[in-house]
Amino acid sequence: MHRGPEHPGIPEDPSARVIPRRSVRALCARLRSEGKRIVFTNGCFDLLHAGHAQYLRRAAALGDVLLVGLNGDASVRRLKGEGRPVQGAADRAYLLASLSCVSYVTIFPEDTPARLIGEVIPHVLVKGGDWKGKNIVGSDVVRAHGGTVKTIRFLPGRSTTSILARISDKGSTTAAGIRRKGPGSSGGRTGTSRSPRAS
Repeated sequence: MHRGPEHPGIPEDPSARVIPRRSVRALCARLRSEGKRIVFTNGCFDLLHAGHAQYLRRAAALGDVLLVGLNGDASVRRLKGEGRPVQGAADRAYLLASLSCVSYVTIFPEDTPARLIGEVIPHVLVKGGDWKGKNIVGSDVVRAHGGTVKTIRFLPGRSTTSILARISDKGSTTAAGIRRKGPGSSGGRTGTSRSPRAS
């Protein structure tokens, strides 16, 4: 049983909505018994941005409960390469759970959410628009149980990869600027500079 806020006006701790993988099956069975329409999506959500927020809000609108499957750290590293994830799974899960449109988050270690979807058996499986027309993992299980599969278009130009690329570019530009100035260069007058007219 989740505890409410300890003080009026203070939201509950988002970590209460991060569910251990072993508890997912029982949670979803209870939600279905209560007549809740479960929506499921998954991803790495390494650097949470506006594209993620809009996508998750639109996914949540398709049902009563939005459960997000979050790739574990080793899984992200295998999928995205060395240097990823930028943030650990616990932090990524906490940030997702802080969004009001997200009901629950659970972390899975596999590279795909196939097994997790088999435990959730959502009424609606949601993926990004880049998956339209492709074979979406878990879609067969969802449809076999009478569920539907939806794709949602992403906000253009928003992605963790593009954000990291811009950070890298800005860092390179700054470093190059420092190298051009050289040590001891202030780029302007200092308090000890003498006026050319001083004698």
